Amino acid sequence: MAADVLFRPLAFRHLTVKNRLFRSSISGRIDNYDGSGTPARIAWEDRFARGGVGAIISAHVPVHIRGRILPNYATIDRDERIAFWRLVTDRVHASECKFILQLSHSGYQQDIGGVENLGLTPLSSTSQRDFFHGFPTQAMTRAEIDEVVGQFAAGARRARLAGCDGIELHACNGYLFTQFLSSGINDREDEYGGSLENRARFLLDVVRAVRAEVGDDFHFQVKTNGVDYNNALEPWQPAGNTIEESIQVAKWLEAAEVDALHVSTGSYFPHPRNPAGAFPATMAAENYDTMLSSGSLTLRNYLAFRFLPEASSSVWLRTVTDVMPEGVSLEEARAIKANVSIPVLSTGGYQHASVIRAAIEGGGCDAVTIARPLMANPDLPRMFASGLNVAPKPCTYCNKCLMNVVENPLGCYDETRYESRSAMMEELMSFYQKSEFTPKR
Repeated sequence: MAADVLFRPLAFRHLTVKNRLFRSSISGRIDNYDGSGTPARIAWEDRFARGGVGAIISAHVPVHIRGRILPNYATIDRDERIAFWRLVTDRVHASECKFILQLSHSGYQQDIGGVENLGLTPLSSTSQRDFFHGFPTQAMTRAEIDEVVGQFAAGARRARLAGCDGIELHACNGYLFTQFLSSGINDREDEYGGSLENRARFLLDVVRAVRAEVGDDFHFQVKTNGVDYNNALEPWQPAGNTIEESIQVAKWLEAAEVDALHVSTGSYFPHPRNPAGAFPATMAAENYDTMLSSGSLTLRNYLAFRFLPEASSSVWLRTVTDVMPEGVSLEEARAIKANVSIPVLSTGGYQHASVIRAAIEGGGCDAVTIARPLMANPDLPRMFASGLNVAPKPCTYCNKCLMNVVENPLGCYDETRYESRSAMMEELMSFYQKSEFTPKR
């Protein structure tokens, strides 16, 4: 295995990971409504750590309740949360796996705000509703920007106190940082809008504040878009940031002492390229009703998904018929890697050992992060180590996992991969069977 690039350690500036296979940011609504954590979260992360990944990047962890994407995700918005994240980290460490906490803020991309946010308009770079769901929003004042910068710095401090091995800013896929970075969204006319330098100011403000809070010796990475593809669904929308702009942002992040870059794609989530693959509109309709009160266009979408499923799928996939799910953003990662000296991670449906080896050995990235294929096969790294090129029952990119996440437990919902529906349900519910918080050694 030492000769296999998949299992060579990856040395960052302040962190060494045992292999090149990372669990990407993914999880479901498995915590308490108020943002406190549960044994299910610990069991969830533990399963992937035992499966052999070198590091786990947590699901999005809100730095403030007002910035949460969905309820029932554990937060890091107060010091009382530190003890729980220490339990998670200890459990992951028991499998010689590293744990990187992803700090997030939804901005206007708030699927379900929850009762704590009733009457509060989501914050953003803009006061224009998003074009797909019609989420309401208000442009942040300078005082609100400064407040959110402080929330990220405080979250980073708590992550370090919890014993996490590093942090990642969720600066892609349409959430708050994207709403500032993207030329397709940011319409400000102050020092946080207009030029790329101004649009990147909020992200760089947070980076500097975080580094000042956690010190120079703590691993700190940023997940960012390669290309926005903001017009993938509606061609009359502005395209958003280009790869050239993202390369410049990457250079600024490196200069600001970020230790690694994690490259994704798409200025909203979900996006035809993220996660790439099928769009099961009928299943979307079964769960999307939970979001009907969240935006002014959600009823339109629900009716289309329910009564025009084939047309909905066609519109969704219109611009990506020739896009391969595996390695969907690899070329964007390659372009960024060619212009920075810090390690670059690539995400995008990876599940063939040969594809991952080619990506790394070909200079496209230094490691890959995996989400859906690991949900389908949590032991995928061990399968690779045994000599398999792909799992016997690989992920089918059906995206039924995505369609269920708003209402139901996250996991693989492709019944063709199981002996029976009851077997699928047993797997989906397995993370709820743990009843204690004590880390197992």
